[in-house]
Amino acid sequence: MTPVLGDPNVTAFLKALSLHRFCSTCSPTTCQLHVAENSFTLTTCLAIQGQYFSELECSLSSDMARMSHFCRQWRLQPSSSKTISSVFHLHNTSATRKLSVYLDGQRLQHECHPTYLRVTQDCTLSYRVHLTKTASKLKNRNNLLMKLAGSTWGASANNVWSSALALCYSAAEYCTPVWSRCAHASQVDVQLNSTMHLISGTLHSTPLPYLPVLSMIELPALRWKAATDKLVEKIVKHDSWPI
Repeated sequence: MTPVLGDPNVTAFLKALSLHRFCSTCSPTTCQLHVAENSFTLTTCLAIQGQYFSELECSLSSDMARMSHFCRQWRLQPSSSKTISSVFHLHNTSATRKLSVYLDGQRLQHECHPTYLRVTQDCTLSYRVHLTKTASKLKNRNNLLMKLAGSTWGASANNVWSSALALCYSAAEYCTPVWSRCAHASQVDVQLNSTMHLISGTLHSTPLPYLPVLSMIELPALRWKAATDKLVEKIVKHDSWPI
């Protein structure tokens, strides 16, 4: 019999399948499992830490076998084509090393730059690729904002300010607690400085410390710190979270 959403057994199944993902630079490996049945799809990440690649491959293959058996009990079919494996470490000589993880006898595709929750990662968790994409996105949106600021219709100060917050800052501040302390975050800073130049109508020779005052927007570093503090405060209030 096919399980129906709302049934207590299905609720227990969903809770059991909702594994939490842990990131670390000490070689955790993340595998995404996509399973679908009828009208709903579940996405799960399995993670493990180890010192040797062989240890990771053995443990993950065993976990995938258990997950596959569990899915068959609930009449679910895991998708081998959409399941990927990734490894994170600081060993540069093993940067191109691919994991040999199997699901139902098929080797999983290895992804060097996996995307999870719209955040692109790399093997060292430096988030360089993600921040480069974000900076490129902000540059395109700054071009739109420049056209709005240079027009004679609807380009009041309030409209430009609101448009900048909606177009640029919303995209720039996504998941800032994750990458705000990375060395490549300066790429985003440069684009946000251009945004503040457009809002305030100042020249590029204007000193950067004046821009937050003239544009009435806090410095990116302060906004990112506030977002991080808010997340930490939320984590402290929830002791049951596995963090």
